[in-house]
Amino acid sequence: MKHLIILGDGMADEPLADFGGKTPLQMANKPNIDWLAENGQSGRLITVPAAMHPGSEIANMAVLGYDVEKVYEGRGVLEAASMGVELQPGDLALRCNLLTIENEILLNHSGGHISSEEAAELIHFLDEKLGNDQVKFYPGVSYRHLLVIKNGNKHLNCTPPHDVPGTPYKNVLIKPELDAAENTAELLNSLIEKSQELLTDHPVNVKRKQMGKPVANSIWPWSPGYKPQMPTLKEMFGIEKSAVISAVDLIQGIGVYAGMEVIRVEGATGLYDTNYEGKAQAAVDALKTNDFVYLHIEASDEAGHEGDVELKTRTIEYLDQRVVKYILEETRKMEEPVAIAVLPDHPTPCALKTHTHEPVPFLIYKPGIEPDAVNVYDEFDVQKGSLGLLKGDEFIKSVLKV
Repeated sequence: MKHLIILGDGMADEPLADFGGKTPLQMANKPNIDWLAENGQSGRLITVPAAMHPGSEIANMAVLGYDVEKVYEGRGVLEAASMGVELQPGDLALRCNLLTIENEILLNHSGGHISSEEAAELIHFLDEKLGNDQVKFYPGVSYRHLLVIKNGNKHLNCTPPHDVPGTPYKNVLIKPELDAAENTAELLNSLIEKSQELLTDHPVNVKRKQMGKPVANSIWPWSPGYKPQMPTLKEMFGIEKSAVISAVDLIQGIGVYAGMEVIRVEGATGLYDTNYEGKAQAAVDALKTNDFVYLHIEASDEAGHEGDVELKTRTIEYLDQRVVKYILEETRKMEEPVAIAVLPDHPTPCALKTHTHEPVPFLIYKPGIEPDAVNVYDEFDVQKGSLGLLKGDEFIKSVLKV
């Protein structure tokens, strides 16, 4: 049997008073996902340990069965792997957002979802002006970039920018957790301040301002770490060939360390306008040559961060009707049966606009499986599921179990 996990990032939510106490999953028209739930088995999964921040990187690693408290080293190292940046001993890697600061308020985490082309121009400019033997900037996708500090100290208190929109940025600058990290914290805060001086009048931002778009006028380094020691999926679970499909660097980076083939789809953006059909086609094609495929779609998470309930509901419907429907049709034609699991990595409630620790709803469908009492897929109906509340590697082992 082959195995496919379809992950709708941030898809879970909380009941919304203005929408009849329903969540986007409950409001969405998703007949294909509901069919999988009705004909499969469901439950909930704890993806983030209580002591850890509910980041997508932690949650996705947990879905894949990693003991995140042992192997997690931050987002930066994962994005470095995705970019092909080989970290050396002592290299400190950090996610480096481009974002908008207005009147000293951190306005958004994404520079108004700046395009990759615009962002690359800004990051190359910063590397030219601020880069040296110790500091190096690498361009990524949209607002997500990489900053590497040679011989940096990772013991830093860094605030994820998507957690604090509307906050004075000086209140959430980087703080050292140990005396030995003071120099690194000072260097990073200095780079933040210098980036604002350099980016404000850059032609890219002048043009964005003229067009009424938010300017990307500051960097924001966070999630520091060193190169991790992660076993591959083959080493952990005996999966011979596997692939990951995502528009997000950190998910691709997880795939690199997990020993997975990284498949990039043209037109995949990580936003609501991503190439859903291209990702679905890529997943079906990957199943023909791989034993395990991990299909990650970011759109619902971004809608949750925006607090846009209608958009989040629509992204779930897109996932159902433009991805799951096609995958169901095509996998039914395959000679070898395909197990399909659907879940988010963490909730991103629209009312909070950030991630939470709540367990996520999941379903696992396998041809011929004995269905449980779940009829539709949402945060509450799955609580009737036969698989209960799982943690650690229990979910991935349930997916892989024949």
